[in-house]
Amino acid sequence: MSWSDLHGESERLAEAAHDAMRSGHIDEASNLFAQAAMAEADALASLTSDKPRTYGITAVSAVALWYKAGELAQAEHFAHKVASTSFLPAFAVDQIRSLLQSIWNQQAQREAGVSFASGQVIISVKGGDVVRGGAPLDLILEKAQAIENIFYRVVECLKDMPLRRRGPPSRELQQRCRPWLFQSVPGSYQFSVALQKPPQGELFDDTYPVPEVITDKFLHILQAASEEPDSGLQSLVPSNEYRETFLKMTRNLAPTGKSFGEIEIKVIGDRQSVVLRPSSRKLISDTLRRPVSDSARDSAKTEELLHGVLRALDLDNDWLEVSIDGKAVKVKGVGETVDDVIGPMVNHNVVVRVARKRGGLSFVDIEQEE
Repeated sequence: MSWSDLHGESERLAEAAHDAMRSGHIDEASNLFAQAAMAEADALASLTSDKPRTYGITAVSAVALWYKAGELAQAEHFAHKVASTSFLPAFAVDQIRSLLQSIWNQQAQREAGVSFASGQVIISVKGGDVVRGGAPLDLILEKAQAIENIFYRVVECLKDMPLRRRGPPSRELQQRCRPWLFQSVPGSYQFSVALQKPPQGELFDDTYPVPEVITDKFLHILQAASEEPDSGLQSLVPSNEYRETFLKMTRNLAPTGKSFGEIEIKVIGDRQSVVLRPSSRKLISDTLRRPVSDSARDSAKTEELLHGVLRALDLDNDWLEVSIDGKAVKVKGVGETVDDVIGPMVNHNVVVRVARKRGGLSFVDIEQEE
């Protein structure tokens, strides 16, 4: 069989594996990924040095498929084998290094007796103040916290739970779907996130989605929020409250372009990724700002922007306070705001959109400035 036939068969099996994973059939998905890896390895064997780019793409794909199948020893062996190829392109070398780091991470996890969902999520922060292998600590801590918050929101959405406006997720949810942070190979600045599975022997609770489904939903929500915030996100998240929350959390994750240029999010080994840029932030803001009625359109004409530092916040009593040139300005009407959207902005520069009314300033929206 030709490379085209074998590669096509591998893609078909991999797509079937992804479908099985989305349905929660993890064992079936692993078996299909292993079959796809074998087909891709056969496709690689049919190539020669006169097609280095095709060879590189196929080599990375084969390693990634073994990794997704959970065959870590085979994935590591195959990665070392193709990495020694003299004509392997530079992009493939970098990707195989990332895969090897993820393989070693998962092997260490198994040795420690902690189980994680297959397919770690790689987050890459690029541009601006970020250098290869290093970034401002406050920036990375902020983005890692935002990623964790979105993961928990995805679980709550999948469970059809009422939108949580105050406090952290339940202790039970945190124990069952806890995100972990792992190191990744230097490439601008990268880190990986994996979802911990419940301990072995714990009674199965089918009200909780399996971690692999959570990861898949997480990526699709971020992609839809950043590329199709109207129709695309609505088909994934029917709830208006959750949809607005995901839009605001994705906007907070995206850069303004001042301290860094973009953040890329992908499952290790996948060629497709979600890339958030300043244009993504603007698209989301425009969507959130769009009037939905004539009365809303009229009130939007009276809106103004406050630039300052968010100094105080009391959602229960319905107000926030912004310091502008040393003067405290109080804004009312924030009671329906979700606290893990606005809470991380305290003591940071923000832009608050307000409407001026007889009773003072009324809250409309808030964004953090870098």
